[in-house]
Amino acid sequence: MRIAVVGTGGVGGYFGGRLAAAGADVSFLARGAHLQALRTKGLRILSPKGDVHVPQVTATDDPAAIGPVDVVMFTVKLYDVEPALRLLPAFIGPETIVLPFQNGVDAVDTVTRAVGRAHAGGGTCYVSAAISEPGVIKHTAMDHLIFGELDGSRSRRLEQLLDACRRTNFQSTLSTNIAVDIWTKFTRLSVLSGLTTVTRSPLGVIVSDPDLFAMLKRAVAEALAVAHAKGIAVQGDMVEDVARAYQALPAETKASMLVDLENHRRLELPWLSGAVSRIGAELGVDTPIHSFITTVLKPFVDGAKVAPRSPHGETANRS
Repeated sequence: MRIAVVGTGGVGGYFGGRLAAAGADVSFLARGAHLQALRTKGLRILSPKGDVHVPQVTATDDPAAIGPVDVVMFTVKLYDVEPALRLLPAFIGPETIVLPFQNGVDAVDTVTRAVGRAHAGGGTCYVSAAISEPGVIKHTAMDHLIFGELDGSRSRRLEQLLDACRRTNFQSTLSTNIAVDIWTKFTRLSVLSGLTTVTRSPLGVIVSDPDLFAMLKRAVAEALAVAHAKGIAVQGDMVEDVARAYQALPAETKASMLVDLENHRRLELPWLSGAVSRIGAELGVDTPIHSFITTVLKPFVDGAKVAPRSPHGETANRS
C-alpha cells in the first residue's frame, strides 16, 4: 500500500511518521524549511509514547514525483484547502481514496467535489501535536486516527490501511458511520479551539475555573444541538463526556488555533466556532457562546493583527 501525506504538519507528520517508522510506504508533500529538513535529516517525532526518528523519508513539493497512490491523507489547514485541492489529481489511480483529516465538517464535501465520490472518504482524528521546528513533530497527548467509506462499508482499501495502522502504536478505527465520528470530533474541537483561543490560555486554566468550565459545557451543548438539528446522531451525553475527557488531558494542552493566534498566523475560526454559529443560524439553533467567540476573534482571522502571547505551555491540538 502506498500512502501520500498532503500537508506534513502536526497531523500528517505525526500519523504519517508513525506509519513510515512501522514500515509503511509513505511519501510526504511539504514545503520550505520543513521540506528541506525532511530531505536532509529525516522526520523526528518527540512523544510521551516514545520518540521516533525516521532518518530517510520520501519528501517533495511536487505531487507528480509521488504519482498515484492507494491512500491520500489530506491534512492541510482549512484555509489552504483550495490550492491544495489542485494537487490531488496527480495522486489519483483507479482505486485511490482521499481521506481528509481536518477540523470542521466541510472537508468531505469539498474533497468529493474535487475528486469524485468514488475517490472520497471521510476521516477525523484526535491528536495533540505540532511542528516544533523544521523536520520535528512534538506530540503531547491523544493519537487516534478514524477513517471510513462514505457509505459505511468495510472496503479492501481501508482494511489495508487499518492493517498498516495496527503495526504502529497509535489507535486506529475503521468507522462504519464516519459522518457521526466527524461531527463528534467537531463538537469537541470547536469548543476546545474556541475557548482556549479566546482566553489565550491552555486547557488547564479553563477546567480549573468554575465559570469557564461551565461556559465550556454550554458551548458543547450548543454544538450538540446543531448536530442534532442537522440530523447527525451524535451521542446525547456528550456534554459530560467532553467535560470528563478535558479534565483528564494535560493542563498545558492547547488547540492549534491558539498556537496560530500566538504566532500571528491565520485562524481556522470560520470552520470551527464560526461554523457552529453559521449552521446554527441556518437551522434556527441559538449559539450565543460560539457566536461570541467568532465575533471576538474575527479581527485575528487573517493573522494580520498582533495578539498577546500566552505565557503558558506550547502544546497544540489538531485535527
